[in-house]
Amino acid sequence: MNAALVKHASEIILNPSVLVNLVSRRVRQLNAEGGRNSQALLADRGNLSAADIALTELIEGKMSFDMPELIPLTRPNGKDKHRPKGWTTT
Repeated sequence: MNAALVKHASEIILNPSVLVNLVSRRVRQLNAEGGRNSQALLADRGNLSAADIALTELIEGKMSFDMPELIPLTRPNGKDKHRPKGWTTT
């Protein structure tokens, strides 16, 4: 992977885990069945690797993502090992 592309992409997507997941998923798409199922969204690929193509697509805005809204999870109260109302036993 080109370090300059990684640096530029990390300025767009601040979370490194999300960046890695996006790039790896796109690389898998580009490499699936020899690239017959998914073509690069770039006009000129040159001698770029699949990872560089994915990073360039991300930088040029040809690929995007939506972060889901975080919803806090709560646990039902299990005091005295009683089930909360509405829970049925199976």
